Amino acid sequence: MKSNAKVFWYTGMSGVGKTTLSSYVKNELEKFKFSVLVIDGDDVREKYKIPLGFNRNDVEKHNLFVAKLVSDKSSKYDVIIISMISGVDKVRKKIRKMLSPNFYLIYLWADIKSLKRRDPKGLYKKADEKEITDLIGYSDGNPYDVPLDSDLIIETSEKSDLYQCQQRCLKFIFDQM
Repeated sequence: MKSNAKVFWYTGMSGVGKTTLSSYVKNELEKFKFSVLVIDGDDVREKYKIPLGFNRNDVEKHNLFVAKLVSDKSSKYDVIIISMISGVDKVRKKIRKMLSPNFYLIYLWADIKSLKRRDPKGLYKKADEKEITDLIGYSDGNPYDVPLDSDLIIETSEKSDLYQCQQRCLKFIFDQM
């Protein structure tokens, strides 16, 4: 039976590169025969048909639900990577306590100009057009609490080199193994 997995929780605003980095790291770790599970916040909402919105209370419930999933699956994997906005600091702190001592918070950030240019889901455009009013970190009334206790910070703005971001993330993870 495996011991509890190392948990790497990627946090950052929509479009910052959480999914891109988690996919890359998963593929690289599997080359070294690590068993890896990636949990994406959007996929959890779809798979479990969670009827929650994106206000702070619903985000808190969703994040804690994902943390419980991680806890339940941690004995089956070497590494679990979570890719979620996770914009509420008090919730991240609860999750860190729940999953310690194997929990690592990786904060990805990019300037808003880069995020709006990428906008893979069209959320910034919808927020600018007032189609959505609760985009975390962008809409008034739904701030993103920048983590002050992250274990690693990676800038992913357009001026950043993707390969260097990938390598920094991978090196950090290997250092924790």
